[in-house]
Amino acid sequence: MAVVAHNEAEVDLLARLMRAEAEGDGDLGMLMVGNTGINRVLADCLDFTDIRTITNMVFQSPGGFEATQKGYFYQRARESEKRLARRAIQGEMQHPASNSLWFFMPEGACPAQWYGQWNTGRFKSHCFYAPAESECPAVYR
Repeated sequence: MAVVAHNEAEVDLLARLMRAEAEGDGDLGMLMVGNTGINRVLADCLDFTDIRTITNMVFQSPGGFEATQKGYFYQRARESEKRLARRAIQGEMQHPASNSLWFFMPEGACPAQWYGQWNTGRFKSHCFYAPAESECPAVYR
């Protein structure tokens, strides 16, 4: 059962975001980006109190994803990417993105904190950051 309401257009949207943000990190990296996005829809805390849909999450401004400003994001999603998006929507979580609300690609090592949030780990080129459970209990499902 899905952890967030969605329609097929939002599956496609999430799939395009996952590809644009992490295609170089393979399927698992793209799934982790999807985890982070779904967590933002569920969060209702910090920077994400007005995010209620996948569409809101993908196009959040300010604080959204840089990929939405690049042409590659607007290319059609492949079926393999849509399958990954559906897995994220169904609640499949992968560490270190299980409870993350942020990720970024540093030039070197992952900083221990990023904007006051603790690093939960790195997968290939991306570092993931999660809030404390007391700040955002909804992402700790």
